[in-house]
Amino acid sequence: MAKQILMVVTNHTDMHEGKQTGIWLSEFAEAYLAFERHGYDVTVASPLGGAGPIDPGSVDENTPQEFLDAAKLLANTKKLEDVTADSFAAIFLPGGHGTMFDLPENTRLQQLLRDFYEAGKIVAAVCHGPAGLVGATLSDGQPLVAGKRVNAFTDSEEAATGLGAYLPFLLESKLRELGAVFVAAPDWSAHVEVDGNLITGQNPQSTLAVTEAVLNKLGE
Repeated sequence: MAKQILMVVTNHTDMHEGKQTGIWLSEFAEAYLAFERHGYDVTVASPLGGAGPIDPGSVDENTPQEFLDAAKLLANTKKLEDVTADSFAAIFLPGGHGTMFDLPENTRLQQLLRDFYEAGKIVAAVCHGPAGLVGATLSDGQPLVAGKRVNAFTDSEEAATGLGAYLPFLLESKLRELGAVFVAAPDWSAHVEVDGNLITGQNPQSTLAVTEAVLNKLGE
């Protein structure tokens, strides 16, 4: 399998009046840097292409310089319409509240997720990244997540953020509605679920666990 991984990020910036959102930087940077260290070429794509916005809340004076360097890759992402599953070993969806707005309804992403999953390739997502799985169906019309053990940002964690009222849906609740077997861990603890070639993690603290699970599946 080619040593290439596709990372899909959000383009969405507006949460509500006075509150900006986007990509949670550590979820992108930790995964990207780990893949790079293992010799993978990473392509970053988004629904619209171009800039992938970083959630301002995910950057402060303690943000590692290597995360800031990785963030430069978000300045000019590829458009999802211009990529296919063929050359990639895995697809990885980092989170940030922005994903809740533009990934669930993106038909190109839905097709890519189906192509990856049905080809036996790895589909991975962390925190709010599993919002991208919400609209994905398999060729038989069933939700991709139906009957699968999954994990994502929990309703309890969302309540702690105080932002749930501004979202189109609550991610844990939506995944359960779609028939997923949602396996939650205590709030803010690192947790990953692996069900076949579907790998999902709960929160920012889970990014490295998800990334390691992807690399393990790839034989690294």
